Amino acid sequence: MNTLLSRSIRKVAQRVATRSFAAEAAAADASSVTLNFSVPHQAIYKGASVFQVIVPGVEGEYGVTPNHVPYVAQLKPGVVQIIHEEGSAGESEKYFVAGGYALTHENSVTDVICPEAVKVDDIDSSAVTSQFEAAKSAFASASEGTIEKAEAQIDMDVNRAMGAAIGLNLA
Repeated sequence: MNTLLSRSIRKVAQRVATRSFAAEAAAADASSVTLNFSVPHQAIYKGASVFQVIVPGVEGEYGVTPNHVPYVAQLKPGVVQIIHEEGSAGESEKYFVAGGYALTHENSVTDVICPEAVKVDDIDSSAVTSQFEAAKSAFASASEGTIEKAEAQIDMDVNRAMGAAIGLNLA
C-alpha cells in the first residue's frame, strides 16, 4: 500500500514538473507583450503585439515587458504608456485612465481594463482646470463624512492626476 502511494505521488510530481517546465519554455520564447486594453464601450487594443506597457498601479508605476512575472494590479488615476518598439519610448502612446485593473499572465499577455481612458493628447487643459476648481469648491462646501464630500475628493484627485498628465500643477 505504501509503495502504491509513493508511486502515485511520484507520477503526479513528474506531471506537474513537466507542465511547469513546458510553460517556462513557452514563456521564455516571448519577444513581445500581447496587449488587450479595454473600456466598457470598446477594445482599444485586442491582441496587439507591443514592446512594453507602463502601468500606473496603486502600489506604484511599473513596466511590463516580455516574460514578465504574472501580476494583478489595481490602477490609480494616471497614464498608461504603450511602447510599440524597443528603443522608441519617445514615440509611445499615452492614455489617461481614472482607475481600473491590469492583469499580466505568465504567457506575456497583459489585460488592462478601465472604466474610461482618453488619449493624453486629447485632454483639454482648460476643462481639467475648471473641473478641478468645481470639485474643490464642492469639497469645501460639503459636510464632513458625507457622500458629497467623498465624491468631490475623488473628482479632485482624478482631475489633479489628469492635469499632471498634461503638465498642469493643480493645488
